Amino acid sequence: MLGLLDGLPWVPSGTYLLGALWVAAFPAQGWPALSAATRFALGAALVYCAAAVVFADRSLPGAGAAPIMALLIAFLGWIIGAYSRRYLRGETGQVRFMMAFLATLAAVSVVAVSANLGVLIAAWAASSVGLHQLLTFYRERPAAIIVAHKKFLTSRLAEILLVSAAILLYLEWGTLEIAAITAHAQAGVTLPPMAGAAAVLISAAVLIKCAQLPLHGWLIQVMEAPTPVSALLHAGVVNLGGYVLIRLAPLIAASTAAQTLLVIVGGLTAVLAGLVMLTRITIKVRLAWSTCSQMGFMVLECGLGLYDLALLHLVAHALYKAYAFLPAGEAVREGLARRLITPAVSDTTFQMPWGPLLALPIAWVLAAGSAVLWHHAFGLPQVPWIATALLACGLATLLWTPAGGSLINGKGVLALLAGAQLYIGWHWVMTEALGVATFPPDFILACVSLLLFVALYVAQIALSIRRPAAAASPFYDWIYAGLYLDERFTRLTFRLWPVRTL
Repeated sequence: MLGLLDGLPWVPSGTYLLGALWVAAFPAQGWPALSAATRFALGAALVYCAAAVVFADRSLPGAGAAPIMALLIAFLGWIIGAYSRRYLRGETGQVRFMMAFLATLAAVSVVAVSANLGVLIAAWAASSVGLHQLLTFYRERPAAIIVAHKKFLTSRLAEILLVSAAILLYLEWGTLEIAAITAHAQAGVTLPPMAGAAAVLISAAVLIKCAQLPLHGWLIQVMEAPTPVSALLHAGVVNLGGYVLIRLAPLIAASTAAQTLLVIVGGLTAVLAGLVMLTRITIKVRLAWSTCSQMGFMVLECGLGLYDLALLHLVAHALYKAYAFLPAGEAVREGLARRLITPAVSDTTFQMPWGPLLALPIAWVLAAGSAVLWHHAFGLPQVPWIATALLACGLATLLWTPAGGSLINGKGVLALLAGAQLYIGWHWVMTEALGVATFPPDFILACVSLLLFVALYVAQIALSIRRPAAAASPFYDWIYAGLYLDERFTRLTFRLWPVRTL
């Protein structure tokens, strides 16, 4: 039975590829073909997930997080594909969009299930090429061409690093099979020099692919692309870096340098991008900065060895971003309608934020207490202390109340407790049922991460209660501009490789 199922993980990618070829051969049947391909791929992904649950010995290819990732990709492809048909009605170039969309989904699906690092790298590069065609859908718009060019350059740099890492790993261990690489990484006390260098190169490539500082600008500026492309990018493609780290978790966890790189760059990106997001008012730009920040948070979790939390972050972020981007136009319309009905009131209060300041330690006590209770009462796997601390930083805002109200939001306490229980359950499912690796976090890196996120939390409080004064300060201007990091990178890259526009 398992022999018959060995090819099941590849069915979605093959379906997408056949759909793209069908669209190319019969353009008039493009949208029905896309709809059929995405629906069939979703059904195949559901069967794959069911088989992964039934055969708990993980005998299927790409075991672990792969079934969840395959189902997530198929679900997003189905939703975004259906939305695209309505969104692009009347547009020229629809056939080109459908072909690139299905080809990108096929490549991303291969990344999800491939057991060979070389195939994974090739598929990741192919997904970037397909995405480039989607980002340049409006080829007559210079801004779209320029930003896609920046994305193209950063992707090629990341792929050079990935290929270099694959060569080093092959020279060291004579294989590119992911299972063999992770087994070698776990076999010794320390990594050999070439394998350690490969781990650092892979981490650097992931940081570039995930739009981390200072190579983040293209992610913020791709708003010239159609909204379905933005949804696919932010909900699916940009998340692949975190998934690759999860697949190679033992290799990354065995390299202190790789973990440090992920924590420092990811943590700084999460904090800075989170602050910039608070200064922006345009919906899609805020969502883009949010993605940049969330990707920083995700790679930081991987650097700390919290791969189950990173996978939860990946899935939740993908679903949320698809939900947020697709109705972005309607959200603007609804916001304007509400403003006409209820005029905005300027918040000029400068009260001491005792409630928000107390919310963070209370949230930590509730999250950590829940984890301890489940561990000792029911024998669930122990949750690392830094995981509960980061969870508290993310959920503490649920306890906030408006100025003049009670110190702590009672409904928020229930919501926070519910969120903590969901994470504890997820931790158990990932580590015990699917075997997603988790590793004890380095204490120093954990403390650095905690300080970064506490600082972001305090800055969020300060900005929320002193918004008028903050907006008038020079520091606010620098944060609004993202410290002008992208401008410096743009001038450098375009000097080395100029862009051509129509």
